[in-house]
Amino acid sequence: LSVMDDPAWKDDIGKLANGFIGRQQNGAWHTTTANLWGGLALEKFSKVFESTPVTGITAATLGAAKAQVDWSKVERVKTTDPAGAPHQTTFFGAPASPGNLRNNTMFVPWATPPVRDTLLVTQQGTGKPWLTLQSIAAIQLKAPFAAGYAIKKTITPVEQATAGKYTRGDVLRITLEVNASADMTWVVISDPIPGGATILGGGLGRDSQIATQGEKKSGSGWPAFEERSFEAFRSYYQYLPKGVVKMEYTVRLNNVGDFALPPSRVEAMYAPEMFGETPNARVKVEAAK
Repeated sequence: LSVMDDPAWKDDIGKLANGFIGRQQNGAWHTTTANLWGGLALEKFSKVFESTPVTGITAATLGAAKAQVDWSKVERVKTTDPAGAPHQTTFFGAPASPGNLRNNTMFVPWATPPVRDTLLVTQQGTGKPWLTLQSIAAIQLKAPFAAGYAIKKTITPVEQATAGKYTRGDVLRITLEVNASADMTWVVISDPIPGGATILGGGLGRDSQIATQGEKKSGSGWPAFEERSFEAFRSYYQYLPKGVVKMEYTVRLNNVGDFALPPSRVEAMYAPEMFGETPNARVKVEAAK
């Protein structure tokens, strides 16, 4: 309320409102006072910035590339939809999908060959839609990058046939350390594994409870779900507070080969500008002798 009419906060007021709503728990804030002031703040915010409904077409142009959003086709995701979240309520913030919009995104590819150009976005219709801009480029990461999050990865052999080399059948302990600069809801940490490798601890056949003994977790964050897929280990946090959180998982190398891995990444799902990455070296797995 105090910065609503302050020109110095004009560019950040939308982010403040988005983060403010994300602090809700089951559709409400934690105290009666917070709910009173929160309702007044959002009511005034809507009158100032969202008094006119958005209709028509929003178009984006970058050189010869064009894309658009037809607001008559924009609708909210429901829990009953195939892409909807299985749970309608959460402890912190909004559910993973319900309440979000679909058909409201545009993708404008870079020119080939690359040229310097200007992105032009126009609104033909009523209202002023909010625009979140994210640039993505397929550039090899050569050094750790931190934008709100810093991630560090450590590999420790648990069972290794030959010291200093990776051999088929080796078991490795992976430690991920994430340093968050601010509290955030719905954060995911993703760490790739070599092709054909198996993440232990999922209870599948040929799994090893002995090999996973000693896995540790520390920090204030507690994962809502851990995914052990054939391509990566992913840990989803419904709420990840500011500070350092550590987690470990165990992987067994099953295939021989020279594997190139994408970076390990941590990202706030609803604030993708907050992320961190660290590059992974190539992993060469040799046959057992």
